[in-house]
Amino acid sequence: MESRHTTADFEQRAQGALMGAFIGDALALGPHWYYDLDELHRNFGTWITDYADPKPDHYHAGLHAGQSSQAGIILEMLARSLADNGSYVEADFCQRLDEDLFPKLDGTPMQGPGGYTSQSIREAWRLRVQEKRPWGEVCGLADTTEAAERVLVLAIRDALRPGTLARNASANTALTQSDTTVMAMTVAYASILGSLVRGEPLDSQTSDRLMALVRDGTLPFHSVTSTGERLPPPGPEAPRHAGQFPSPDALLTVSNIQRAIADPDIRIEPAWKAALVYGMPCAVYHQFPAAYYLAGRFQKDFESAVLHAVNGGGQNQARAILTGALSGAIGGIQAIPQRLLDGLERSDERQALAATIARQAAADHP
Repeated sequence: MESRHTTADFEQRAQGALMGAFIGDALALGPHWYYDLDELHRNFGTWITDYADPKPDHYHAGLHAGQSSQAGIILEMLARSLADNGSYVEADFCQRLDEDLFPKLDGTPMQGPGGYTSQSIREAWRLRVQEKRPWGEVCGLADTTEAAERVLVLAIRDALRPGTLARNASANTALTQSDTTVMAMTVAYASILGSLVRGEPLDSQTSDRLMALVRDGTLPFHSVTSTGERLPPPGPEAPRHAGQFPSPDALLTVSNIQRAIADPDIRIEPAWKAALVYGMPCAVYHQFPAAYYLAGRFQKDFESAVLHAVNGGGQNQARAILTGALSGAIGGIQAIPQRLLDGLERSDERQALAATIARQAAADHP
């Protein structure tokens, strides 16, 4: 597919990451959650290339091509909070959920803005609205990428401050998800995205660069080795501290996948079948590897990366959001085909929002 990939600067990468996520979300709105690929092909053809209306009897029914799911709506809500405050202010974001989202929900899946409400948000709504619990006590055990689909904008905003990025992403994830493995994988994704926005490559050394930040204490993952060492140092292991994830393994997956992409003996053809290899369901351990694969496979082709994410079926919306953010960061906003920008609802408004966040993020440069 034709690519507009050129060398991008920091602000272009930041804008591309956010717009890529919005586009991935909207592209999957119509063909979302078809686990029967024959049914997906009957309804949308053998290769989905553009925004499409949801079918009347399926998820997001009543919405139209180019519109956002609830994931995209919440992502924009957090992005606007960042833009208005200049940084992450948790109380402001929580107030927006309380005032602008929760009054529109009733605790059931198929109701609310965007046509579907995720398990995490339904549980947060129940505990916050029905049980009147304070923020900090409304998270649940869902194993999905629901938090990653919004904290990606924190990765963009704090890309030049990876320690702040990790702390804010972890805190925001904890608002709705309590499983520490889910949190670790979510913060790892955000850290990887932040590295791409900074201009670092997506390659077999990505994990090594992030592990250096673990060892110097910047990223909150536990490691038994120090910088430059392959074996643990002698003597007792340093104690873990509050907020530190027990293992850095979530940071290692991405480079293993990039090595597999470069290995001529390992091929997934066509690439959308990464959804079958890594798994079509919603859980983080299916979604993140597929996104790392597609973004790495199509380094200079945003359109191919996102369309293969959509055409894989299953939970293709999360896959396309996560892939779109990574691919948009790699190529910058200029690598996104104009037709995909034009077809997105309120595209100009969202591009202006992305530009604001990119400028704020760039101001962090020392």
